[in-house]
Amino acid sequence: MSSSTAPVHAGELIRKFEKRTARVGVVGLGYVGLPLAVEKAKVGFQVVGFDRNAARVASVNLGVNYIEDVVDAELRDLVLDHKRMEASSEWGRLAEMDAIVICVPTPLTRNLTPDLQFVEAVTREVARRLRPGQFVSLESTTYPGTTEEVIKPILESTGLREGEDFHLAFSPERVDPGNKRFTTRNTSKVVGAAGPSSLEVALAFYRQTIQEVVPVSSSRVAEMVKVFENTFRSVNIALVNELAMLCDRMDLDVWEVLDAAGTKPFGIMPFYPGPGVGGHCIPLDPHYLEWKAREFNFNTRFIALAGEINRRMPEFVVGKAMRVLSDRGLGLRSARVLVLGLAYKKDVDDARESPGAEVLGLLVARGARVEYHDPHVPRYGDGRLDLRSVALTESALDLADLVVILTDHSDVDYAFVLRHARLVLDTRNATRGLKADRDRLVLL
Repeated sequence: MSSSTAPVHAGELIRKFEKRTARVGVVGLGYVGLPLAVEKAKVGFQVVGFDRNAARVASVNLGVNYIEDVVDAELRDLVLDHKRMEASSEWGRLAEMDAIVICVPTPLTRNLTPDLQFVEAVTREVARRLRPGQFVSLESTTYPGTTEEVIKPILESTGLREGEDFHLAFSPERVDPGNKRFTTRNTSKVVGAAGPSSLEVALAFYRQTIQEVVPVSSSRVAEMVKVFENTFRSVNIALVNELAMLCDRMDLDVWEVLDAAGTKPFGIMPFYPGPGVGGHCIPLDPHYLEWKAREFNFNTRFIALAGEINRRMPEFVVGKAMRVLSDRGLGLRSARVLVLGLAYKKDVDDARESPGAEVLGLLVARGARVEYHDPHVPRYGDGRLDLRSVALTESALDLADLVVILTDHSDVDYAFVLRHARLVLDTRNATRGLKADRDRLVLL
């Protein structure tokens, strides 16, 4: 097809986006995809969410929400009342879409190398239905080069050409689960594309729902932006985690050190230690960059070291639990341990890559009798364990030889915990500000 068709397709798409008459498909209805689909439907787009998970599809079509960052009433109204949103497992319907946004997981293999099987599988499904005049955007975090080296060749294997027949971009998700201040709409969004025509189309698409859209010169730049953002957090969290281990060795309170350092009005940012890092980004994404760097004969030492330090934290927490029990004449084997929090961060229901879950598994492996309480994670299973959250009662606290706080959920009464527990190991400084009963408290 001649390049003279590019302005035609681009112009048509841009007009559809600006008038919000375009049909939008969002592939992957998880923590990224469902909130994005809701935002698109809220401003008037007709949205179809695609997912292989039949339970998710059924829930959306019933107007039943399963993501805490989505407002229940908004989803219900969009699906049942306004009829602007639905879900489907029928890949053939991708041909109906003017815009297709890919929001699927990008995990790591056991060897910490990128696993793009979900991205590639979805792209092949898109390619089978690709038609002139469509826009495809990848939001899944990945290494620089994925959009043009992996996605584009699959789509162009159809004979259609990027920038002429279809348009292709990368715009990394910036979802922070549980954040009430920054949402999909008011979090600035970086957009890079495979070519100038695709960038124009991508900007028109995202500007309909995002308050600030930040264009960059290429999809590779946008991909690098995302992995750098998460690497920045990983490295700085590793720094304070290493500081916490050193302060433990030196018998210093790491939290007091960090609070005092934080009073400096310049040259420092707040990062805090914990039992490790979790979620779908920080434990995984830096390794995408580490892997890609090897192609250029470059060793990303900070990334590797940060990952090593952060992966040591669950073992460190279990070791400290053994020590604080031993100081009171108790052994970890057969000890009753109550874990508070399995979600990877406060006030979310997401236990993916959770360091809390790893600590729980290590405690069980060492012979402890473990229960957990998490108001956001009612059940936890990993193939070996199948546990349900227990009620946080006086009896549950009193029966435990040790209570370990692994996630600092806001809706847990930590004064109540300190009042009724025999011994508490707080890895998150959740008990900060409490004055009473600190004689039974040990901080990370």
